[in-house]
Amino acid sequence: MSNVVSRRHLLCTSGAAALAAMLPRAVVAKATTESRVVVVILRGAMDGLAAVPPHGDRDYQSLRGDLAIPAPGKNDGAIDLDGFFGLHPALAPLHDVYAKRQLAIVNAVATPYRDRSHFDGQDLLENGTETPHAVHDGWLNRALGLIGGSQTLGLAVGQSVPLILRGQAAVTSWSPVKLPEVSAEFLDRVADLYRNDPVFAPALAMGLGDQALVDKVSDAPGMEGGGVKMNMLQRGAGLVKTVTTTVGKLLADPAGPRVAVIDVPGWDTHANQGTAAGRLAPVLAGLADGLVGLQQAMAPVWNRTVVLTLTEFGRTAHPNGTGGTDHGTATAAFVMGGAVNGGRVIAKWPGLSNAQLYQSRDLAPTSDTRSICKAILRDHLGLPLDAIDRVVFPESVDVRPLEDLVVA
Repeated sequence: MSNVVSRRHLLCTSGAAALAAMLPRAVVAKATTESRVVVVILRGAMDGLAAVPPHGDRDYQSLRGDLAIPAPGKNDGAIDLDGFFGLHPALAPLHDVYAKRQLAIVNAVATPYRDRSHFDGQDLLENGTETPHAVHDGWLNRALGLIGGSQTLGLAVGQSVPLILRGQAAVTSWSPVKLPEVSAEFLDRVADLYRNDPVFAPALAMGLGDQALVDKVSDAPGMEGGGVKMNMLQRGAGLVKTVTTTVGKLLADPAGPRVAVIDVPGWDTHANQGTAAGRLAPVLAGLADGLVGLQQAMAPVWNRTVVLTLTEFGRTAHPNGTGGTDHGTATAAFVMGGAVNGGRVIAKWPGLSNAQLYQSRDLAPTSDTRSICKAILRDHLGLPLDAIDRVVFPESVDVRPLEDLVVA
């Protein structure tokens, strides 16, 4: 079950029945865990060979052609990480996090999905099974159910709750949209009007409690009266720092949620992908700035935080005829936080010669996305592995958690 956290100005736009449907459950007052997890879903399929270029692979430059990120030291070149892998120059703000050993990158990673539909790939990524549309709830919601307690631990950021957070465990959501304000007097009158209503009165009280927390933390630049300006999460805009600042402060607050999911569209780069310029670079830059903003806002709890980026699949190794890349298979995942054993790229690198590519077109997968998720759930949130295998990721007992990903 899920409820949308809306700004109080929404109360003036509809009658009592519609208003009740908008009101959120109260955020957690006493959490059953002090660990924080943020999942950032990069919708559209991020090109891992551009985000984390393997500049040390002898086949990389010839394979990628005009889309190859230049080697470190060259103009607009990659930022070296370990002598073999680098960061896209637009991801430069993340290099300091990597140097502090708070960022690990898992490369050549994929879900069990091997077809190339965004719709099916995202569904499988979020439902946690091996089959698209096999279930109607999400693996992260099922994980919240294992944590238990009566608190609302999960927060969805956006206009709707994504599949990954849908299910029996109660979650709330917050949408960064600016609409006309409603006066406090109006809210008082509404509360007085429904004070004896057994359903609406407590729902309104909880809604105003959540709103008070949002107002409390929403003081970052770009926020007016506690409301984030419009178009913060529009297609192609990437991850916006003002959004992650608010989300980070919500998570850092002792009365706030413990797990959040942020959707970031704009990663489908079929044409004009570019290198230092083009469609991909500004989206990567937005991701880097947004993640750094999240880190800064979560400073009080950063040592208990893990941030994970997920995308439905990677992109083709060869460029297409329109200066872009098509739907592929393996990609890269970023794992960031004060609780992360970082400063390394984790990869069983398959190589980029034609014989080593998956179906002669894609980076071959050598790691399972679920191994990253399982490590975070087991070693960071403290969930038992047998329950993770049975409940959170069914049919996955052979997929073992990635060891030593989280600081003990």
